[in-house]
Amino acid sequence: MIAPRLSSPSRRTFLRLALAFPSLWLARRSRAAGALVGGGCDGCEAIHEGLPAARKWETTLAAADEPGERLEISGVIFRLDGAPAPGVILYCYHTDAQGYYSPAPGATGLTRRHGRLRGWMETNARGEYRFDTIRPAPYPNRDVPAHVHPIVKEPGKNEYYLDDYVFDDDPLLTPEKRAKAENRGGSGILRLQRRDGRWIGRRDIVLGMMIPNYR
Repeated sequence: MIAPRLSSPSRRTFLRLALAFPSLWLARRSRAAGALVGGGCDGCEAIHEGLPAARKWETTLAAADEPGERLEISGVIFRLDGAPAPGVILYCYHTDAQGYYSPAPGATGLTRRHGRLRGWMETNARGEYRFDTIRPAPYPNRDVPAHVHPIVKEPGKNEYYLDDYVFDDDPLLTPEKRAKAENRGGSGILRLQRRDGRWIGRRDIVLGMMIPNYR
């Protein structure tokens, strides 16, 4: 299968992912009728709690006065055939600068559980997304690397989770943890760069890549 031509650097990124993960070209399909895409997950339904009726391709998760180092992450979401995927909802949430999912006042249910640093994007015609936030801290007194949780909702499919965004320079991201990554949607390990007083990272996502029951 030959991927459609994409503009650089997006096309180069997609081809790099395809070479790194040959299963990119083979969506996992379920033999059991009605099986959930992604196999289901605890808390994925939070994508619908507070979901804005109007969504843009970029958003801000952390207010300007939120304590912590600023972080900007962007990328392109692709289909399995290599074409950019417009109209895909990406929901992200993460801990604050102390490592807690601190809730907004009056928050209940999963909205409280996911904390105040959460938000939604919907990819534009070029499949692009971007969010501005702070760099999350790891959970206190635990060995879990700092991370951002992503959940996606494609048209006509149930919501499912992707590999967390994690950071290559995190000392908690050990070789053992790297080896155990599921690579759902592609690798979530970001190499951040420091620019204009903030951290900048990029992650392109491939829908269906390493996703159980994808169809």
